[in-house]
Amino acid sequence: MTTYLVTGGTGFLGRHLLERLLRRPDAVVHVLVREGSAGRLGALAAGLPGGDRVRPLVGDLSQDGLGLTAARRKALGRVDHVVHLAALYDMTADDESNRQTNVEGTRRVVELANALGAGCLHHVSSVAVAGEFAGRFTEDMFAEGQHLPSPYHSTKYEAERIVRDEATVPWRVYRPAVVVGDSATGDIDKIDGPYYLMKALAGIGDIPGASLLPLVGPDLGATNLVPVDYVVDAMDALVHADGLDGRAFHLVHPRPQRLLDVYNALADAAGAPKVVLGLPSVLFAPAALGLALAGRLPGVMAARDLFLTRLGIPPEVVPHLTFAPTFSADKTRRELAALAVAAPQEFSTYAAVLWEHWSQHLDPLKARRRTPGGMLSGRTVAVTGASSGIGREVALAVARKGGIPLLLARRVAELEAVRDEIVAAGGKADVYSVDLTSPESIEACVKQMLADHEAVDMLVNNAGRSIRRSIKLSYDRFHDFERTMQLNYYGPVRLVLALLPHMTERRFGHVVNISSIGVQTGPPRFSAYVASKAALDAFSRVVSSELVTDGVSFTTIHMPLVRTPMIAPTKIYDAFPTLTPQQAADMVVRALEQQPKHIGTKLGTAGAVAHALAPKLVDALLHTAYHVFPDSIAAGGSDRKPTEAAPEALSRGAAAMVRLLPGVHW
Repeated sequence: MTTYLVTGGTGFLGRHLLERLLRRPDAVVHVLVREGSAGRLGALAAGLPGGDRVRPLVGDLSQDGLGLTAARRKALGRVDHVVHLAALYDMTADDESNRQTNVEGTRRVVELANALGAGCLHHVSSVAVAGEFAGRFTEDMFAEGQHLPSPYHSTKYEAERIVRDEATVPWRVYRPAVVVGDSATGDIDKIDGPYYLMKALAGIGDIPGASLLPLVGPDLGATNLVPVDYVVDAMDALVHADGLDGRAFHLVHPRPQRLLDVYNALADAAGAPKVVLGLPSVLFAPAALGLALAGRLPGVMAARDLFLTRLGIPPEVVPHLTFAPTFSADKTRRELAALAVAAPQEFSTYAAVLWEHWSQHLDPLKARRRTPGGMLSGRTVAVTGASSGIGREVALAVARKGGIPLLLARRVAELEAVRDEIVAAGGKADVYSVDLTSPESIEACVKQMLADHEAVDMLVNNAGRSIRRSIKLSYDRFHDFERTMQLNYYGPVRLVLALLPHMTERRFGHVVNISSIGVQTGPPRFSAYVASKAALDAFSRVVSSELVTDGVSFTTIHMPLVRTPMIAPTKIYDAFPTLTPQQAADMVVRALEQQPKHIGTKLGTAGAVAHALAPKLVDALLHTAYHVFPDSIAAGGSDRKPTEAAPEALSRGAAAMVRLLPGVHW
């Protein structure tokens, strides 16, 4: 029986090495694990052949004695190999966090190995110990007076020094370069090195024809990448080989890899443009100097950091994307060749495998990426007011595009009729009864939608009510304003708030709000309606700025007059030019697919500009309209004398205004 004590066994390197160790039928592996992570270790072991030979050792790297009681240490008995993998591999971590884990944690592991009289201590260091050494750094080199540019570099150096100076048992040191995913499966569970480029490449690759665009860029230098399978295969062989104590091993690619070549390999997989001409970085020195000087100006560095963060690149890693030294692995490769471990593959041969795994499992914006069938293909789109009018046509159009409309309204029978029509055409749809004036109903509806579907990708706030009544007829009708706000503003806001936690977790969501051209033009008699729509516009405008990095966006459609049941009570509209519900649905589908900030008409835009530039003149024009288009019978109540002319008898002034300003609901 061969016994191992492994730290960091549930980490990226650790779980891969654990699988290699368990291939040895006599291996018994004790894994140091925090109590809160014991379940994770159990699940990992259960999925590995020989996992019943994994023994959890509850302790803590941050505690004296690793948090192990005397009884637990005694129960370990003879330990043949202590393999210290646990470390903080994070360029963005602060000095104290790096020191506590990388330095003090290593010291405690060394103390335990000494106390146990372990057969050999195997310490996973890093090529970061070379810092900014200028030239070729060999396996025999360590303390060369090199500059260590970050807390990560300095603490990895200090940790290796502790092993060299304080271990009384035999030791071996392993210095991997930047470790990427498995070259065969792409498996990885962390973002590091070239993975920082992938988010930006995915965004560029989503642009049709982007791969055809040739780029010219600076040759920024070289990095060194190795797949995790090479690292753990090499470690497994070196750990068990005889006569290697007191040595360091460079687990690196034998040759430096140009950052441009790494970029091009990933760009090829992502469908992004490749660099066809790499120019010497010296040509960009003046620009770099200018940027450095500009960086001293207030706000410039903050803007740069925000831009990098949007691309998924922590600003702290930018100075360390390339290595100053090159790394010799001649001695390591001779040992590994004798142990039948092949040299690592060229990055270009497995970059596509890494890309595929990242895009399927780690892409934070996976949910928002375009699918081959189009933006709506396979998307779930909740549509309020889907029983008739615009909502019904939007649902049908979404289904035709391959989406799955979730039909929301109060009248279940009518929703089911829409669903049946979609299903008969070969699509899918689900029905949800909801009262948008009831918080409890909205909460129950959202809960059910999320229970029925893996995701709710998009929301169309279409349901609403309109009241056409002059302010003089509204003195005793404050409830008009309350009811309108309840359905047009509070209902949509409650839906958005209920769905936002789900959307932000997935880093994708799009909300389309059907607003009104009236918000831009301010027609008389619509104070309740326009105010409710303007409130939703303002809510979306503010919230959208907060959710940019969360991947949730909003489109406001300032819809012109549409011939739906909502306008039927106002008979003068029978003579007005209007959009059909199908035309309105086309605008909504465009909002869902293209996700612009705003969709509207030229007339609506002109109205907004006119209000800003000549508000009193606009007031005078609208006051004329106020007299030209009288209150309807419905607005005055059944006991009022009708004042509205028949549609075919519109005054010349009214007819002229309708022709001049089509789409405005007067």
